[in-house]
Amino acid sequence: MYFSHFSLSSPHFFFPFSPLFSPHFFPISSIFPPVFSLCFPIFPPVFPCIFLNFPHPPPCFFPGFPPIFPPFFPIFSPLSAGELSQAELMVMTIADIIKQLLEAHEQGRDVDINRLKTKTSAKYGLPAQPRLVDIIAAVPPQFRKVLLPKLKAKPIRTASGIAVVAVMCKPHRCPHINFTGNICVYCPGGPDSDFEYSTQSYTGYEPTSMRAIRARYDPYLQTRHRVEQLKQLGHSVDKVEFIVMGGTFMALPEDYRDYFIRNLHDALSGHTSNNVAEAVRYSERSLTKCVGITIETRPDYCLRQHLSAMLSYGCTRLEIGVQSVYEDVARDTNRVGHNSKLKTSSLEALFNYFVNDVEGNMKLFLEKIGNERNKEQMEFFENPAFRPDGMKLYPTLVIRGTGLYELWKTGRYRSYPPSTLVDLVARILALVPPWTRVYRVQRDIPMPLVSSGVEHGNLRELALARMKDLGTQCRDVRTREVGIQEIHHKVRPYQVELIRRDYVANGGWETFLSYEDPEQDILVGLLRLRRSSPDTFRPELRGGVSVVRELHVYGSAVPVSSRDPSKFQHQGFGMLLMEEAERIAREEHGARKIAVISGVGTRNYYRKIGYELEGPYMVKSLE
Repeated sequence: MYFSHFSLSSPHFFFPFSPLFSPHFFPISSIFPPVFSLCFPIFPPVFPCIFLNFPHPPPCFFPGFPPIFPPFFPIFSPLSAGELSQAELMVMTIADIIKQLLEAHEQGRDVDINRLKTKTSAKYGLPAQPRLVDIIAAVPPQFRKVLLPKLKAKPIRTASGIAVVAVMCKPHRCPHINFTGNICVYCPGGPDSDFEYSTQSYTGYEPTSMRAIRARYDPYLQTRHRVEQLKQLGHSVDKVEFIVMGGTFMALPEDYRDYFIRNLHDALSGHTSNNVAEAVRYSERSLTKCVGITIETRPDYCLRQHLSAMLSYGCTRLEIGVQSVYEDVARDTNRVGHNSKLKTSSLEALFNYFVNDVEGNMKLFLEKIGNERNKEQMEFFENPAFRPDGMKLYPTLVIRGTGLYELWKTGRYRSYPPSTLVDLVARILALVPPWTRVYRVQRDIPMPLVSSGVEHGNLRELALARMKDLGTQCRDVRTREVGIQEIHHKVRPYQVELIRRDYVANGGWETFLSYEDPEQDILVGLLRLRRSSPDTFRPELRGGVSVVRELHVYGSAVPVSSRDPSKFQHQGFGMLLMEEAERIAREEHGARKIAVISGVGTRNYYRKIGYELEGPYMVKSLE
């Protein structure tokens, strides 16, 4: 129920009419609650709204009824235009912005939302602009599909087709102390550090850390708050991928790990589970799907019992800290026990036994390494003993309270000059093969906390600009994603075709299938297929099994039950990639069945195409 009046200066009446969109409205119940309740006792005071300054008042209808003019309810407004409160002016401003956005959409015009907010706020004399989340919340339901893509804050968050939710486990001491009596020289944070209440290797001032601290490291609250925040920013949260941060998760007690993972799944499903298995079962049918879980680990926590536990959690990707391939660097940074043999054997275990999407973390040092050795350690990409699916590239940061800080203060360690660092990162990115994804190029640590190391917060952007000057290009998965290309360069694929790349990694045959536009070098979707090792300890993978380690179609996220012809998800690319993978497994690998590492929330997708749950894998017979 809405009411309108004609004049601000003379006695006027309120006329009920059907809910029509108007650019000027504010709640009247706060101004005339007693009068309104007396006049209209059948309507609660929270429903009516008053429309001000409407140049031509619309007809006053209830649907199906003639106009109603109740002259027996005269109400005199105590307000004039100059006496409106800031809250009322803000509501009017937001309504006007939405009206202008709709008009621009009807006329096919692009609108600069920041300029529009500035202009409209000045029009109503507001000292501050309305927040984007408030504008998004005020968009009428029938116009949300049209306006949300224009209003979405930080569209890069879901440009890969999923909503990433980073959560942190409770602060705990690094298990590395058991080997050497101390932590790595460059590692900040942790219970014994200068940064109180922070987890190992974090300062507590990163965005994820601050969200975790606000939630008292409660996994349920971290998830619910972050999902709600993304939703308020206009993002689709139907597909969620968790990243479990905060140090070596698998070093924590088993009962805490089960509690943590159980609450992640329960936060999406709304069910209160008694154990992980029950939480996973309900999460499969949740409206908000858990499509993946990433866990941070170390080479010495990739043993069989750890891998089996992570599979039961629904883990789909591992981050393993390699840091450096050089033994002397590991020794000098107090990373004793993480030698190259352990790293390669751990990666082989991940590929052959766990067969998940594997990501390595690398650090760039200067003292005792130098430019050339830093470039040479990128054999990480070419050496068949490594070749991970993804990588985080971390230039070393000098942070107060670390052993490296003391070395830097006494002149025994020095960092790269900014220009040299940008040049080095640019040359390394040029070496990345097209099947590897570079997830990060620097730590998410606030610059004021960095004493030396990186002076710019946009290192990847600077490195890509430097590559352009050098005539090279970065061909990693993230740079070529269709959603990223559309946001950064406003280009879309013209002609998409299936491309196949085969290579050897960690003693196994890898096939990287992708749908790409080769002319513009745009990636639409990918699939990683591996012929399983006969030595695997997982009974589900014995006897001639090929494994799909990852299936991902990129582009802006589309809800599970929806279709959008302007986007690339749910257009059949995933089905075509699976059909080709099954053909290769049957005809070239000679496999009798194919298994898929799938996120808990995507298992029903595979059931629809003939797969059944066998242990933690979705399996289909090829015989």
